Amino acid sequence: MEQAVSAADANRKFSTILRGVREGNSYVVTSHGRPVARIIPAYREDETASGARAALLARLERQDIVQAGRWTRDELYDGR
Repeated sequence: MEQAVSAADANRKFSTILRGVREGNSYVVTSHGRPVARIIPAYREDETASGARAALLARLERQDIVQAGRWTRDELYDGR
């Protein structure tokens, strides 16, 4: 389970947070109540990335193929 911690508290209590991470805890750092970062044990990073990749690939497999046609370079980089 992740614990929420404000950016100010994370700054003040960084060594305590690192100790918690070594014990397997995870933290979500918030700024003005909005999540901005996640502090997780290093060994979980690969698990998180591979899980996100698997979820994305599964979602793409379920979606219908859309024929979008060909785009010109100007259309791709129009900025709209």
